[in-house]
Amino acid sequence: MSVLRLADREFRAGEFAVMAVVNRTPDSFFDRGATYSFQAALEAVDRAVEAGADIVDIGGVKAGPGDEVDPAEEIRRVADLVEATRERHPSVIVSVDTWRAEVGEVVARAGAHLLNDTWGGVDPELARVAAEYGVGLVCAHAGRARPRTRPHRVAYDDVVADVIGYTVELAERAVRAGVPRESILIDPAHDFGKNTWHTLEVARRLDEMTATGWPVLVAVSNKDFIGETLGGLPVHERHVGTLATLAVSAWQGARVFRVHDAAAARRALAVVTALRERSGR
Repeated sequence: MSVLRLADREFRAGEFAVMAVVNRTPDSFFDRGATYSFQAALEAVDRAVEAGADIVDIGGVKAGPGDEVDPAEEIRRVADLVEATRERHPSVIVSVDTWRAEVGEVVARAGAHLLNDTWGGVDPELARVAAEYGVGLVCAHAGRARPRTRPHRVAYDDVVADVIGYTVELAERAVRAGVPRESILIDPAHDFGKNTWHTLEVARRLDEMTATGWPVLVAVSNKDFIGETLGGLPVHERHVGTLATLAVSAWQGARVFRVHDAAAARRALAVVTALRERSGR
């Protein structure tokens, strides 16, 4: 496995990184706007760092359908929080969840270390921004869907092959644009452009993705596929399913884990580390 470098941190093979979610949105599917205000978001960053997060992923736009958020409003929500997080927690890696190059440029100037493009390269200029500012980039598979849309009768001949082919091509394209190879991650983007069956297939066969050698980010925290798999559980009853999926993903070689509960994720990953050491893997 390749070494992952973000900011001045280095994660070697077998080392896991916890990425904590902090959303400055009034309509987040998980917290329903609890961290929308600047102060609430900053306090959430503090709690995540105290809980053991290596990375804080700041988002200004809800992933699913909802009110329109233009680039100026997205920047207003996230840029100041990036600056404040850098000042308050200089050792923490700061990520911004955005698909827009103009937003990426502003937050990179504000001090972000990583651009988390969950919508799979819909704005190819984002890779150029990452290259220009020397920051990392997440290359995700969203089934070629438009941002903030849900899948409708989506179909794949082999969803895992599609995920691998698409994310690796995005990653190689980013390298050609000048993004440091060691600062690029690929993400299967569970539930994005996929139904529950597709997402479960990706989760079962994640080792095929980690076998590419690119560091893999997994973002499964409290997602719909977990709720549906467990009989239709609502968002706040999906915690156990989240931890189970994280553990299976870590065992298969995933490196970075985007979560709402950093402390629980850290404990679950510690168990996986102990088991792998005992098994010699």
